[in-house]
Amino acid sequence: MSDVVTEAVNKMNEKDVSGFDSTAKFEIENEGAFMLDSSGARAGDEEADVTLRADADTFKQILDGDLDPTSAFMSGKLAIEGDMGKAMQLAQVLN
Repeated sequence: MSDVVTEAVNKMNEKDVSGFDSTAKFEIENEGAFMLDSSGARAGDEEADVTLRADADTFKQILDGDLDPTSAFMSGKLAIEGDMGKAMQLAQVLN
């Protein structure tokens, strides 16, 4: 697991994700992937209800609260595949 994925997992585990009742996969370009569900984040690359793809800098900005996930999606920095309703629910967790 890359240091970038490890840092992302640690930052995500600082957030309250108990309200997210699905599975999300975050794919960080050239670094790897991690999974998120109501129990928290962990390294992994499994099937998910929604998949988010971006470069490391974009994910760092989102996790630090410097970039709104919706803005990242609208500007093309964040790609989303799967259940858009779950993506919107996830955006609330990330803010």
